[in-house]
Amino acid sequence: MPWKGEKDPYKIWLSEIILQQTRVEQGLKYYKKFVTCFPNVHALARAEEKKIYKLWEGLGYYSRCRNLIHTAKYISKQLKGQFPACHDDLKKLKGIGPYTAAAISSFAFNEPRAVVDGNVFRVLARIFGIDRAIDSTEGKRYFNRLANDLLAKEKAAVHNQAIMDFGAVICKPVPICELCPFNTSCHAFLNNSISFLPVKTKKAPLRKRWLNYVLIQYKGTVAVRQRIEKDIWHNLFEFLPVEANSDLRKNQLLEQMKEKGWLYKNGFEVKSVSAVFHQQLSHQRIKGRFMQIQFHRKPKLPSHMMWISEKKIKDHAFPKFINQYLQTND
Repeated sequence: MPWKGEKDPYKIWLSEIILQQTRVEQGLKYYKKFVTCFPNVHALARAEEKKIYKLWEGLGYYSRCRNLIHTAKYISKQLKGQFPACHDDLKKLKGIGPYTAAAISSFAFNEPRAVVDGNVFRVLARIFGIDRAIDSTEGKRYFNRLANDLLAKEKAAVHNQAIMDFGAVICKPVPICELCPFNTSCHAFLNNSISFLPVKTKKAPLRKRWLNYVLIQYKGTVAVRQRIEKDIWHNLFEFLPVEANSDLRKNQLLEQMKEKGWLYKNGFEVKSVSAVFHQQLSHQRIKGRFMQIQFHRKPKLPSHMMWISEKKIKDHAFPKFINQYLQTND
């Protein structure tokens, strides 16, 4: 990976933010794009937010992007482009938690601080037979304390990279125990409890939502809005949304629009209604349809809607749910 052995705190920070909640295979191409477009924190801080969100499009968890922009501007302007060198100061920056702060301070500045990621949790839980939940406050505190006790403090960066790599290559979710140098002392291996460790708490219940979209077209333009509420897809763009409790067919969608005063009688033509699209988020499952309507005269829409050229649609960052539809209708 290009960030292996990296000493530039900007690139370490960028890679860690991108890889949060993201598989390495997916995050790699985004990392390369960001480094190419924004080679340093000043370049990122100066960039248009619209461009940054477009580059982030498809990565999900957009609060990461929002925090990335905020912190880049703060470091560029307030700290003159210099990242703090110590864990505690890094943790004060927006979007940087204990793990990311430890990664930056350890790899960039060799601060004696353990970096505890999913790989490290797994290695420690199995070798020492720890059944505390790794996603609980108490569990995180316990594992961090143990990792720091074990840390080779004079070679913090090398030690951290080694244990992370060990978890990625040997002590994987399905481990290669026959190659493991700890197989004569590993608690999980000796007690046949590999598949039970590490322990996680139960996931939050899944929320199910029906979110339909209406593509309102008028004289080569389409109506869109930016999501600014405290909800999924914050700051991304969308078409006119019609949320419901269940699947809505063509006539039901039109009825909803009439009730809201968005339709003129005989002043429009329904061009298409899609099949059901869906997207699985961490705690939500989104389903919905897309209805394309051509208007013969400009409709009265909510004030937060704006008109953009249909040719400019791809210049805006949309959530994956909407991009699925757009890609099938290119």
